[in-house]
Amino acid sequence: MPRMVTIGVYGFDGESFLRRLRHAEVRLLLDVRQRRGVRGPEYAWANSRRLQAALAQAEIAYEHHPELAPTTGLRRLQYAEDDRQGVGKRSRRELAAEYTRRYTTEILDLADLTPIVSALPGSGTAALLCVERDPEACHRSLIAQRLTGRHHVVIEHLRPL
Repeated sequence: MPRMVTIGVYGFDGESFLRRLRHAEVRLLLDVRQRRGVRGPEYAWANSRRLQAALAQAEIAYEHHPELAPTTGLRRLQYAEDDRQGVGKRSRRELAAEYTRRYTTEILDLADLTPIVSALPGSGTAALLCVERDPEACHRSLIAQRLTGRHHVVIEHLRPL
């Protein structure tokens, strides 16, 4: 059965992030962010150009999949729910039900994940990348559920140690 991991940016520094990927034998990183930048100097390493350079040096291939990223409107919907609950993006623990419903119908139901599954590395694994620390607070968990349910991909969620 094919295997994949998911990982976020929050809670890592550049070195610990790469170490976690190497430990999981990641050979391909699939970036599912709409905007490939992260605010805050502590996360400058995760901005697209710096991240891609570090991955290349670590011999990890990189692909951006904007078709799997939430739209600006969907992100705003989640931010409004975060505000209502009094949580910040970095402390969110789960996705809003309406966000989940709309992401599924507007993005995931339209996406063909077969090419991603077909391109999984023969040795090692691939990783879905976004920013949230906890997969339950991120759309990458929805992609992972779809990969498991329809393509029988075994998923492991990587978190900071």
